[in-house]
Amino acid sequence: MSVPGPSPLRPFGLVLHRDGSWTHEGVAVRNRKLRAAFDRGVRYLPDAGVFVVQLGRFRGQIEVEEAAFFVRSFDPASGELALSDGSVERLDPASLRVSPRDGALLCAVKRDVISTGLLARFGHAAQADLLAAVEETSGGPRLRTAGALHPLPDF
Repeated sequence: MSVPGPSPLRPFGLVLHRDGSWTHEGVAVRNRKLRAAFDRGVRYLPDAGVFVVQLGRFRGQIEVEEAAFFVRSFDPASGELALSDGSVERLDPASLRVSPRDGALLCAVKRDVISTGLLARFGHAAQADLLAAVEETSGGPRLRTAGALHPLPDF
Protein backbone atom coordinates (compact mmCIF):
# COMPACT_ATOMS: atom_id res chain seq x y z
CA MET A 1 0.00 0.00 0.00
CA SER A 2 1.50 3.33 -1.03
CA VAL A 3 1.19 6.45 1.07
CA PRO A 4 -0.12 9.42 -0.91
CA GLY A 5 2.25 12.37 -1.22
CA PRO A 6 1.37 16.03 -1.29
CA SER A 7 -1.36 17.11 -3.64
CA PRO A 8 -0.24 18.13 -7.13
CA LEU A 9 1.19 21.63 -7.40
CA ARG A 10 -1.14 24.09 -9.05
CA PRO A 11 -1.86 27.82 -8.77
CA PHE A 12 -5.18 28.63 -7.16
CA GLY A 13 -5.45 32.44 -7.15
CA LEU A 14 -3.79 33.21 -3.81
CA VAL A 15 -1.59 36.33 -3.75
CA LEU A 16 0.74 37.52 -0.97
CA HIS A 17 1.03 41.29 -1.28
CA ARG A 18 4.00 43.43 -0.31
CA ASP A 19 2.15 44.72 2.76
CA GLY A 20 1.66 41.16 4.05
CA SER A 21 -2.02 40.97 3.13
CA TRP A 22 -3.52 38.05 1.22
CA THR A 23 -6.10 37.98 -1.54
CA HIS A 24 -7.78 35.04 -3.20
CA GLU A 25 -8.94 35.70 -6.75
CA GLY A 26 -8.89 39.43 -5.99
CA VAL A 27 -10.88 39.21 -2.74
CA ALA A 28 -9.16 40.15 0.52
CA VAL A 29 -8.66 37.29 2.98
CA ARG A 30 -10.00 38.82 6.19
CA ASN A 31 -10.14 35.84 8.55
CA ARG A 32 -7.27 36.36 10.99
CA LYS A 33 -6.72 32.65 11.68
CA LEU A 34 -6.67 31.81 7.99
CA ARG A 35 -4.17 34.61 7.25
CA ALA A 36 -1.95 33.34 10.07
CA ALA A 37 -2.15 29.79 8.70
CA PHE A 38 -1.17 31.05 5.24
CA ASP A 39 1.77 33.00 6.77
CA ARG A 40 3.00 29.88 8.59
CA GLY A 41 2.50 27.71 5.49
CA VAL A 42 4.66 29.66 3.00
CA ARG A 43 7.37 27.46 1.49
CA TYR A 44 9.79 27.84 -1.41
CA LEU A 45 10.33 24.86 -3.70
CA PRO A 46 13.82 25.34 -5.15
CA ASP A 47 13.44 22.55 -7.72
CA ALA A 48 10.34 24.20 -9.18
CA GLY A 49 11.39 27.80 -8.41
CA VAL A 50 7.99 28.66 -6.95
CA PHE A 51 6.39 29.61 -3.67
CA VAL A 52 3.55 27.58 -2.24
CA VAL A 53 1.29 27.63 0.78
CA GLN A 54 1.16 24.26 2.44
CA LEU A 55 -1.71 23.47 4.81
CA GLY A 56 -1.59 19.85 5.88
CA ARG A 57 -1.48 17.75 2.72
CA PHE A 58 -2.79 20.57 0.52
CA ARG A 59 -0.33 22.83 -1.21
CA GLY A 60 -0.96 25.41 -3.87
CA GLN A 61 1.26 27.72 -5.80
CA ILE A 62 1.03 31.37 -4.75
CA GLU A 63 1.98 34.64 -6.34
CA VAL A 64 4.36 36.72 -4.23
CA GLU A 65 4.33 40.45 -4.88
CA GLU A 66 7.73 41.28 -3.33
CA ALA A 67 8.76 39.16 -0.36
CA ALA A 68 7.39 35.84 0.82
CA PHE A 69 8.44 36.35 4.43
CA PHE A 70 7.99 39.24 6.81
CA VAL A 71 10.18 40.28 9.74
CA ARG A 72 7.78 40.58 12.67
CA SER A 73 10.44 41.55 15.22
CA PHE A 74 14.16 42.22 15.45
CA ASP A 75 16.23 41.79 18.61
CA PRO A 76 19.42 43.89 18.34
CA ALA A 77 20.98 42.14 21.37
CA SER A 78 20.97 38.74 19.64
CA GLY A 79 20.59 39.81 16.01
CA GLU A 80 17.60 37.50 15.65
CA LEU A 81 14.66 38.05 13.34
CA ALA A 82 11.24 36.56 14.08
CA LEU A 83 9.68 35.74 10.72
CA SER A 84 6.07 35.46 9.60
CA ASP A 85 6.33 31.68 9.16
CA GLY A 86 7.15 31.29 12.86
CA SER A 87 10.87 30.68 12.33
CA VAL A 88 13.72 32.63 13.89
CA GLU A 89 16.92 33.47 12.02
CA ARG A 90 19.94 35.60 12.58
CA LEU A 91 20.14 38.76 10.49
CA ASP A 92 22.89 38.99 7.87
CA PRO A 93 23.47 42.78 7.93
CA ALA A 94 25.23 42.65 4.55
CA SER A 95 21.97 41.44 2.97
CA LEU A 96 20.00 44.55 3.98
CA ARG A 97 18.56 46.63 1.16
CA VAL A 98 15.75 49.05 0.53
CA SER A 99 12.60 48.15 -1.37
CA PRO A 100 12.47 50.13 -4.61
CA ARG A 101 8.68 50.20 -4.20
CA ASP A 102 8.40 52.17 -0.97
CA GLY A 103 11.64 52.28 1.02
CA ALA A 104 10.91 49.43 3.45
CA LEU A 105 13.92 47.38 4.49
CA LEU A 106 14.45 43.93 3.00
CA CYS A 107 16.96 41.22 3.88
CA ALA A 108 17.90 37.72 2.78
CA VAL A 109 16.65 34.74 4.82
CA LYS A 110 16.26 30.98 4.32
CA ARG A 111 19.78 30.42 2.98
CA ASP A 112 19.38 26.79 4.02
CA VAL A 113 16.71 26.52 1.29
CA ILE A 114 18.54 28.45 -1.44
CA SER A 115 22.09 29.78 -1.11
CA THR A 116 21.24 33.29 -2.31
CA GLY A 117 18.44 33.51 0.25
CA LEU A 118 14.84 34.62 -0.09
CA LEU A 119 13.52 38.09 0.58
CA ALA A 120 12.01 39.07 3.90
CA ARG A 121 10.40 42.46 4.36
CA PHE A 122 10.62 44.33 7.66
CA GLY A 123 7.37 45.30 9.34
CA HIS A 124 7.14 48.79 10.82
CA ALA A 125 8.03 47.80 14.38
CA ALA A 126 10.92 45.54 13.32
CA GLN A 127 12.30 48.24 11.04
CA ALA A 128 12.07 50.80 13.88
CA ASP A 129 13.98 48.42 16.19
CA LEU A 130 16.68 47.92 13.56
CA LEU A 131 17.05 51.64 12.85
CA ALA A 132 17.25 52.35 16.60
CA ALA A 133 20.32 50.08 16.69
CA VAL A 134 22.18 52.16 14.08
CA GLU A 135 25.05 54.21 15.47
CA GLU A 136 26.97 57.00 13.80
CA THR A 137 30.71 56.25 13.80
CA SER A 138 33.71 57.95 12.21
CA GLY A 139 33.39 55.38 9.42
CA GLY A 140 29.71 56.19 8.87
CA PRO A 141 26.56 54.58 10.20
CA ARG A 142 26.92 51.08 11.64
CA LEU A 143 24.38 48.58 12.90
CA ARG A 144 25.05 47.33 16.43
CA THR A 145 23.76 43.82 16.71
CA ALA A 146 24.86 40.81 18.75
CA GLY A 147 27.51 42.99 20.39
CA ALA A 148 29.29 43.97 17.17
CA LEU A 149 29.16 46.91 14.77
CA HIS A 150 28.37 46.04 11.17
CA PRO A 151 28.69 48.34 8.18
CA LEU A 152 25.45 49.04 6.41
CA PRO A 153 25.12 48.53 2.68
CA ASP A 154 24.61 51.65 0.60
CA PHE A 155 20.97 52.52 0.59
